[in-house]
Parts: sequence; structure tokens; C-alpha cells
Amino acid sequence: MERNIGDVPTGLTRRAATFVRMHGIRMDPLPLNEERDRWLAAGVPAEQIDRVVDFEARWGGLVLPPSPVYDGGPRYLSADVPTLESNGWCFEVGTQRSAIPYLFAIGPSGEFGLFGDGGWTALHRDIEGWIESIALARHAALWADTIKVVRGIAVDDLNLQALEEIAEVQGLWDTWWRGADSLVAVYRGEAEVLRHPGALKAVIYSGLDEWGLRGG
Repeated sequence: MERNIGDVPTGLTRRAATFVRMHGIRMDPLPLNEERDRWLAAGVPAEQIDRVVDFEARWGGLVLPPSPVYDGGPRYLSADVPTLESNGWCFEVGTQRSAIPYLFAIGPSGEFGLFGDGGWTALHRDIEGWIESIALARHAALWADTIKVVRGIAVDDLNLQALEEIAEVQGLWDTWWRGADSLVAVYRGEAEVLRHPGALKAVIYSGLDEWGLRGG
């Protein structure tokens, strides 16, 4: 059953929590604890099952507006059986919105990232960082006077040294930066997981006032 979101899970900024509350829908989480015995029999460690069950209870069934990258991100958040990969125990967290050559997953230390032919690429340190990034992109697009997109190896020519890295997105391969009147989103994850530098992308949102730069 779908329902509007009343109580947003803790750990988000006011900006992101408002975004989730206003634009998100929550379906009922899956009863994954019922899978515990079957997964244990298949060799999945109990602590890894706990991670999946906890994630589903906290975030499962959450439907958000699409991200501006990765073909929108997961259709909705939904945890699946943990699998042992080369980087450790991971679990998928939602089906793709379209046919793309990678999966969305949570890594061994809670990172949100991508699995593809290039292996594992961690985008954010946690799922909250991913949600923060979607909320910030929507906010920046709403308030910016101009939006410029930079693609490919030209992304590496951007001078970010004078900018402040935005901590709440918990960026790893994907990062956000704040300047005097601009926000810059740098998306490196797809280029890394596909081993394709042409997939590098940065979005520069300019002409922002104090509210536009922070939004809460």
C-alpha cells in the first residue's frame, strides 16, 4: 500500500527531509525477516541479514523523484539478499528505471554505489548521502539563474580548489561543491563503473543567493 510520508527517518538535513516528505511516497517495506532461515541455510552470515532487514525497515518502499543522473537511480528502495562480492558483502537496493549496465547496491561498509562490468563503485558513504544529493539537485535547479553541463574529460579541468565540499552528501566518487554564488555537482560514478571517461559529468548551478546555496 502506498502512503504519503509522515515521519522521515532521522539522519537527513532539513532540506532533504522536507524533500522526502513533500515529494516521496512510501510503500510498505518487505517482511525480509521472514527470509532469515532460508538465507542462513544458504550461507549468508547473520550479521549481513541484519543489515538487509534493518535497511528495509528504515528505507524499504521509498519512492523518490528521479535523480538527474544514472537514468534516475533506483525505481524505489528495496533491499535484496546479500551476496559476497570481491569487495565484501553487498546487497541490491532497487531495480533500475531503464536498461542500464549496472546495479544499485549497498556496499560492505554501508556505501551506496554501482555494480557493473567495472566492478564496484561507491558513490556516497551511505544512502542518506544519495538522498541528500537528489534533494540538493532539485533545490539547485529550482533556484539557479543558469545551469551549465560539462561532460567528458573537460570535467577534470574544473577548478574546485576554492570551493567548499558539501559534507552532507557524503561524497566518494560523486561530490558536491559550494562557491560564492554557485553549486557544482560532479558525477564520476558512471565513468568509473563503465571505464568510460566520456561519461564524466558536472553540473554548475549559478546565480544563487544565500537561500539557493543552502536551502535550509
